Amino acid sequence: MSDVFKALAHPVRRDVLRALRDGPQSAGELAARYPVSKPTMSGHFASLKAAGLIIAERHGTTIVYRLNASVADEALGWLMELVGNQHGAKPGQKEE
Repeated sequence: MSDVFKALAHPVRRDVLRALRDGPQSAGELAARYPVSKPTMSGHFASLKAAGLIIAERHGTTIVYRLNASVADEALGWLMELVGNQHGAKPGQKEE
């Protein structure tokens, strides 16, 4: 889970995930959104892939990324549990 939160620590990577909620996009489409170099964008994609948050599919010479919703949902659930625990709820206990 630490890889997931490390990947989520950067605003560009969080924005890439938001963009992929609307559906798969090519690396070029995603990279065009940000004023960073191609190697920097490749590093962001690698971090997201290593965390399991995105899935890469090669279509000829194009790489298309899509959101891995199951990993994102798991991270969100863990985070919500953590926040809930800070408000006095015990693990697995629902707040009233």
